[in-house]
Amino acid sequence: MTQPPPPSPPRTIVQKILDAHQIHEEGGRRLIYVDRLVVADTAVPAFRSVDARGYAMRRPGQALIVPDHYTPSTGPSLDDVPDEERRAQIRNSEALGASLDIQVFGLGDPRRGIQHVVSTEQAYAQPGVTLVAADSHTSTQGAVGALAFSIGPDLPHVIATQCIWLKSPKMMRITLDGALAPGVSPKDVALALVARVGIGGGAGHAIEYAGSFVDALSLEGRMTICNLTAEMGALMGIIAPDARTFDYLRGRPYAPKGAMWEQATAYWRTLASDADAVFDREIRLDVGQVEPMVTWGNSVENAVGIGGVVPDPEDEPDLERRAQMIRSLDYMGLVPGIPLEALPIDQVFIGSCANSRIEDLRAAAERLRGRHVAVPTLVVPGSGLVKAQAEAEGLDRIFRSAGADWGEAGCSMCVSMNGDSVAPGARCASTSNRNHMGRQGRGSRTHLVSPAMAAAAAVAGCLTDIRMTGDA
Repeated sequence: MTQPPPPSPPRTIVQKILDAHQIHEEGGRRLIYVDRLVVADTAVPAFRSVDARGYAMRRPGQALIVPDHYTPSTGPSLDDVPDEERRAQIRNSEALGASLDIQVFGLGDPRRGIQHVVSTEQAYAQPGVTLVAADSHTSTQGAVGALAFSIGPDLPHVIATQCIWLKSPKMMRITLDGALAPGVSPKDVALALVARVGIGGGAGHAIEYAGSFVDALSLEGRMTICNLTAEMGALMGIIAPDARTFDYLRGRPYAPKGAMWEQATAYWRTLASDADAVFDREIRLDVGQVEPMVTWGNSVENAVGIGGVVPDPEDEPDLERRAQMIRSLDYMGLVPGIPLEALPIDQVFIGSCANSRIEDLRAAAERLRGRHVAVPTLVVPGSGLVKAQAEAEGLDRIFRSAGADWGEAGCSMCVSMNGDSVAPGARCASTSNRNHMGRQGRGSRTHLVSPAMAAAAAVAGCLTDIRMTGDA
């Protein structure tokens, strides 16, 4: 008598998606089929490498080109790009799309913007798909249940084969429960997580975010949480799709339509981790204990509550970490024990793939309404569609009335590759996701904060505890 097959072991959402895309397994690695590829204006050399080796792109129809790193915030055309080298990068990426018949959201296209923002709002990223890009913050798109991750040097392999070799990651679950205190945002939760887990604490792991806080969180907030997954060194971050996900994706350009929508959502509902799935590491955080956060050093894990002080390296027992703290304090022009609140700043940046969606802009605008900035402030939306929505709501008028500059969509000052940068030695309150030396410009000093905290700092001219302003 034939015996029934043994029951399948319980699986996490990441394992379910990897299992569905596995082609071959060998030597502890899995060959995974890639559903979708997102290409930025920095990726043209990878295509040239493939061509030089005599290969062709395997599936142009499953790629999307979104120029974002070199695109200007000062205007919508190539004429607004400050130099020929950057113009060439954008021009070449758009020419590449035309030559290979790849969809391009280039300059002049109202859908242009930051690749991770554009991909999610277009529903190019969907639950259960494998989506890759040569950008470390690709994990942002895990907010809609996509298995989205950065491939870096493996980009030529994906271009030529539509597949990638991947070592199975360890599983980590971060459970976020509770409700935010007044003045606290998802960005503060993300910074608190990185400070707790550390920049290498997620190495080799895929992180699933769960808990009552995540369940109640908007898709914009989920994207911020998944965005900073990269700062923990994790391979990917993901949130199981739910009714909020379906409501967000329904009707968007790349979302399934008609009967296909019903089939898709039926499959998407199966993607939650099994109740008895095993995780290699579990972390829990009550978000009600998180306060408005700010970074003081050159690592995202160098974050404390705004009411805190610059820590003393002498209190750090780990010699390597102590040395890193000393270097950071020297670069940042800080000394131990200085309160972070009221620390003077020179400029403010509100934008990046961490915080450039409509929810972020609304939070910043609410802080700037009826006020005026004390330092140069640049606000850059994450996409042309976000920009249009913000302008329809009058947010741009609030920013301009406050004396802030309102820019065109793109990476802008987050990465300082496009003409937007922080001056040497200047101190910037930024809603971006990285603060290493020179990230926002040679000699720049970056303090990462939430959109509301950045806007409050712009008005005060210093880092400010928004809970003390009376309108948290």
